[in-house]
Amino acid sequence: MNHMFSVNNLPIINKQHFQSVHIYLLTLVFNLILTSPVIAVQKLDNEYFNKALTGKHRASSNVKRDHYRHPKETLLFLGLKPDMTVIEIWPSQGWYTEILAPLLRDQGILYSAGFAMTADRTPQWRKRAQKAFMEKLEQRPDIYDHVVITELSVPERTTIAPPASADLVLTFRNIHNWMAGEYAKEMFEVFYRALKPQGLLGVVEHRAKPGTSLAQMIKSGYVTEDYAIQLATAAGFKLEAKSEINANPKDTKNYLPRGVWSLPPNLERCRKMDASPQQKLCFDQYNTIGESDRMTLRFRKP
Repeated sequence: MNHMFSVNNLPIINKQHFQSVHIYLLTLVFNLILTSPVIAVQKLDNEYFNKALTGKHRASSNVKRDHYRHPKETLLFLGLKPDMTVIEIWPSQGWYTEILAPLLRDQGILYSAGFAMTADRTPQWRKRAQKAFMEKLEQRPDIYDHVVITELSVPERTTIAPPASADLVLTFRNIHNWMAGEYAKEMFEVFYRALKPQGLLGVVEHRAKPGTSLAQMIKSGYVTEDYAIQLATAAGFKLEAKSEINANPKDTKNYLPRGVWSLPPNLERCRKMDASPQQKLCFDQYNTIGESDRMTLRFRKP
C-alpha cells in the first residue's frame, strides 16, 4: 500500500475547508496503517541501522555529514523505535528523512511536516525547497512510499498528524528560524497536540553561550539551552535528558556577521570571496572547526 501523499494534490484546497479536509485525510491514513498486518517488531540494532545509513538512496554529500551529526547515536538517544509513529518537522532537503524513512517503512509511520505550500506566509524559497523535497521522495518509492507529507505553518497549517497520535516528534536545527519569525512558542504547542501522552520530543539545535541575548540568538542562529528548554516546558513538556552527542568544543560561536552560517555546510563567508589563496584559507579554517556545537535534548509529554 502506498501511503505517500501530499495535501497539495487534494482536489479541494479552499482555505475555508482545508483544515477539516486535512484532519479527515490524516485520520484516514492513520487508521489504514493501523489495520495493516501485524509483524514482529524489528530492533534498531547495528545491522538494521547501518543498512539505512549506507543505502544508495542517500546523497553522497549527506553521507559526508554523518561524522558531524551522529545520526545513529542521536536517534537512539531521542528514543526512536522502528514501530513508532514519528513526525519530522521541516525536513527541508531531507537529510534525516533519508535515514528515518527506511527505518520506519516496514513497521512505523513517518509524517513529514514540511514547509506549507498553501500558506500565504510561506516565502517562495521555502516553497521551492518543499517542491524539490517532494520530487526527491517521488523518485524512490521503494524508500519513501510510506511517508505521509503534511504541512506546517503557524497559524494557517498546524495539523501535522491526527491529534495525540505520534510517539515521537523530531526537530533538527529549526528553533532559531521560528524565533526569527516570532512563532517558536506556537510551534512547540503544535508538537504537544500531536503527541500521545508520554510521547517524546527530540530537539537538536545550534547551542549559544549561556547569557546570549534574544536578539543575538536570532542574528547568529545559536540558541541557548535554557531558552530552548523554556520554550518546551512552557508548552507542557518535561525535560527528560540531555546529551553531548553533537557537541563541538572547536566552535567558538563568534563568527561575525553571519554567525552559524559561516560554518559548514553553508560556509557563507568563504563562498562570497573571490577564488584566491585567501578563500582557500577561509575554507580550511572553517572546515577544520566543523559543523556547529549543538544541544541534543529529549522531552516527554506527561
